[in-house]
Amino acid sequence: MVKTLLLTLGIVAAAMLLLSVRVLLKKGGRFRSQHIGQSPAMRARGIRCVQAQDLEARLPNPMAVEEKSLEVKD
Repeated sequence: MVKTLLLTLGIVAAAMLLLSVRVLLKKGGRFRSQHIGQSPAMRARGIRCVQAQDLEARLPNPMAVEEKSLEVKD
């Protein structure tokens, strides 16, 4: 049980160390943003963040045409 726990902790520690090499070794290093809206490749394809798309969908359309209601006479 203890061997398994130590092995698991060692694997997790090694993974964290490997994932943070850029942050630890580079001066002013930081993790890249994982947001879709900040990825140049996604922006080139026209794919945006779902929150930005939702906000745009909720805004009133300035190009909308008012509809007239027709009264039906019997």
